[in-house]
Amino acid sequence: MGQTEARLRLGVYPGSFDPVTIAHLHVAEIAVETCGLDRLELNISVATLGKDDHVLTPVAERLGHLHALVADRPWLGARSTTASLLADVAEGFDVLVVGADKWHQLLDVAWYGSVAARNAALARLPVVAVAPRAGWTLPGDDAAAAPPAGVEVVVLPTDPVHHHVSATAVREGRHDWRATS
Repeated sequence: MGQTEARLRLGVYPGSFDPVTIAHLHVAEIAVETCGLDRLELNISVATLGKDDHVLTPVAERLGHLHALVADRPWLGARSTTASLLADVAEGFDVLVVGADKWHQLLDVAWYGSVAARNAALARLPVVAVAPRAGWTLPGDDAAAAPPAGVEVVVLPTDPVHHHVSATAVREGRHDWRATS
């Protein structure tokens, strides 16, 4: 009788990670724990939606920082992708991890051209794990943040101390929020 290989539960956490923060790592840990993931991939899109790629640190440099950061964390990986639309980035994964700000961007029809196109893209998503962020509402708290029918959302129970952490603040000098190996 042959052995059946267990399928790993995989998640993807897309972002610019410019730079990676202590909040990114906290969200990753909580997502793995809450969603029962075996591995979570931090994923940088080569061409981002809603950001000026020319002002970001080059992808290779950001990816190098991520690889150093995940080296001693076997449950965490780092990769890049040419996909920009999160429904494409999340293809093949069991869970998509996003911050509440990115959740609102996912819901914004402007990225898709129509409500029908947005709903079709979102219908392709795996479970979406949403991390609270200061200034952004969560599914369940606000009708504008409610997922379309058929989209399963889990709100991650993150520590509120991380809700205000931002990569922008790190770039502006808040170095205690920068993630280190």
